[in-house]
Amino acid sequence: MCWRPTLASSPAAQPLLSLDDVEAGYGRAALVLRGLTVHVPPATVVCLVGPNGAGKSTALKVASGMLPPRSGTITVAGRDVTRNGPQEMLACGLAHVLQGHSVFREMTVEENVLLGAYTVRDKTEVADRVDFVKTLFPVVAERWSALAGALSGGQQKQVEFARALMVRPRVMLLDEPSMGLDPKATGTVFEQVVRMREAGLAVLMVEQNARRALEIADLGCVLDLGRVHISGPAPDLLADPQLASLYLGGRARAATAAASLARPSLPEPATPAAPPDPPATSEPARA
Repeated sequence: MCWRPTLASSPAAQPLLSLDDVEAGYGRAALVLRGLTVHVPPATVVCLVGPNGAGKSTALKVASGMLPPRSGTITVAGRDVTRNGPQEMLACGLAHVLQGHSVFREMTVEENVLLGAYTVRDKTEVADRVDFVKTLFPVVAERWSALAGALSGGQQKQVEFARALMVRPRVMLLDEPSMGLDPKATGTVFEQVVRMREAGLAVLMVEQNARRALEIADLGCVLDLGRVHISGPAPDLLADPQLASLYLGGRARAATAAASLARPSLPEPATPAAPPDPPATSEPARA
C-alpha cells in the first residue's frame, strides 16, 4: 500500500498529543512504561505495535487519564495535562475506546450513541453531531432503531466509535479495535479508522494485528519493554525484514523452524537379538 503524505510526514507539524519520557505502572509493581515518548500530529493515524506486555494499552490509559504517570509529561496542543483525570482529558478532546465490546446490548443503537452526548444541552448541537456520525458510519444510520445486541461484532464496534465521536474529540484512542472480529469485519473497522483521519481526527491506535494496522497507519511505533524501540513512517516499518521478523509475526515462525532444524534426529531403535538356544544336555550312558 502506498504511503499517503499527511501532516505526520512534515517535521514542522505540531503534535496534537505528546507523551514525553513517561514512566507508569500499577500499584507497587515494577514500571510498565519506562521513558515512553510518542507524538501524534493532527489528522494522523499513529499505531503502537509490539509484543504482549510491551506497554501498549498502558500508554493509552496514561494518555486518557485513567492511569496517572509517575514521571514525564503529557501535552495536548501544547498544554500540559499531565495530572488531568479522565473527565478533564475528555474535555481536552481525548476519547478512549477500550478493548472488547462496550455497547449496551439491551439498548438501541440510537440510545447507545446519544449516551456520548449526555452532557450536551443544546439539542441543535446534538442533532448536528448525530448527522456527522451517521454520515461517517453508514451502518449506524441503517441500524439506528435496532437493538445493539442484534448487531455483528464489527457493527457494534462502529457504534462505539460513533458514541465516542459524539463528544467531538480531537484525538481518538483505540485499544485493539479488531479484537475478536473476523477478517471481513476487521477490514471494515480499519476502513472506518481511515475515515476518521479523513474527517480531520488524530488517532492513536493499539493493535495486535500489526501488519494490517500499519497498512492503514501513517506512523508506527514499535514498543518493547515499555519504550519505543523504533518509530517512523508505517510503510518503512513494514518494509524492514528484520523488524518484520521480530515484531510483525515472523518471530514465532522463525523460532519454530530453527527449533525444528536444531532438533537432533534419534536413531532407529535396535531390534533386540533373539536369546541363544540353551546348551544341549546328554545323559551319561548306563552300564
